[in-house]
Amino acid sequence: MNKVLVNIFILFFLIINQSIAEENIMILKLKDGDVKIELFEDVAPNHVKRIKDLADNGKYDNVVFHRVIDGFMAQTGDVKFGNSDSKDFDLRRSGMGGSDLPDLKQEFSSVPHERGTLSMARSSDPDSANSQFFICFKAAPFLDRQYTVFGKVIEGMEFVDMIKRGDESNNGAVTEPDKIISFKSL
Repeated sequence: MNKVLVNIFILFFLIINQSIAEENIMILKLKDGDVKIELFEDVAPNHVKRIKDLADNGKYDNVVFHRVIDGFMAQTGDVKFGNSDSKDFDLRRSGMGGSDLPDLKQEFSSVPHERGTLSMARSSDPDSANSQFFICFKAAPFLDRQYTVFGKVIEGMEFVDMIKRGDESNNGAVTEPDKIISFKSL
């Protein structure tokens, strides 16, 4: 009888553990393929909640990668001016907007900015992150403990590598930019 109870407990634990793990996995659909992202809820709980809320409400769908610097990062997430299907879309202003939600207090951590890291964009104010984020093409240790890391690409980084690059002489601004097709929880 004890063996049966132990087996039931183990099975229950595995099912619960799997559902908790899936709750922090998101799929970013790009023109070249799907990118699987793990969110770090234990590291940046408020930022993860914001990303999930905006994504699951379709706010990131059709938002452009307005700033992409080769060898550094691809920035997106301006849900106000960067949504190519919105009446407010303005590529010249993309990167200056955010969501209607209040800015977030920083959640800096010791998690490094490595290849595939997702981190929140912000102004010079550490507590100004809102909806914009970037994905690192390679390690950027000079950003460590300066920006809130909230996730990492775990599959499909090759599709992130295919995002159209911007003009380096214009701070990575992209003409005819690629966009997020959709961004949703698993």
